[in-house]
Amino acid sequence: MQAQRGFTLVEILVAIAIFSLIASASTAVLTNVIAASEQSSQSIERLQSLQRAMMVIERDLLQAVNRAPRIGGVDNNTTVFFGGAGEMQSTHDGVSFVRNGWQNPMWLLPRSNMQGVAYRLNSDNVLERLHTLFVDNDLGVDPLVRPLLTGVTDLNIEFMVAINSRNEISWDESYEGNKVPKGIAIEITTKDFGVIRREFALLDPPAVPAPEASSDSSASS
Repeated sequence: MQAQRGFTLVEILVAIAIFSLIASASTAVLTNVIAASEQSSQSIERLQSLQRAMMVIERDLLQAVNRAPRIGGVDNNTTVFFGGAGEMQSTHDGVSFVRNGWQNPMWLLPRSNMQGVAYRLNSDNVLERLHTLFVDNDLGVDPLVRPLLTGVTDLNIEFMVAINSRNEISWDESYEGNKVPKGIAIEITTKDFGVIRREFALLDPPAVPAPEASSDSSASS
């Protein structure tokens, strides 16, 4: 009868070492897969945030109107579109204008369908959208601020003022006029996406007069 033989101590130690290496390698692979999945999810979420911000900007710009806001109840402002460095206290470029198409179903809210909006970059590298409940606000009324996109290192805005006979576009770094510009370019710089530039051709909407100065500006604009 053949005697049974067990594993020696050396064989057991070698087997344990092999299984340990396999377990360590499997753990490393699993960790890398999880990290890659999380990074991919963050990149997708970041891209979606950028797309949403661009959609909001496009929606506002394409509904810009030639409406000059009355400042402090005084009807002497004729400028409908402002843009350039430091506009709306931006750390870089900023822009402000009035847009149409702000939904007010059945006119239930005591406001018009127009909205004063602005864009700026704050000191925390956050692209912000500002808006007011009424186009003609009293002095000292602060706008509502909505963060649109974080991690923005630069905001550059250019304005199309003319197109020559050879279809060459002239861009200006600032704009202040009584009509919406022919076009506008928004250039956003982020660490993860680099420079993203969008150019928008703007319509020439008809002028929208302000309500009579004697009316309540907070309720009619």
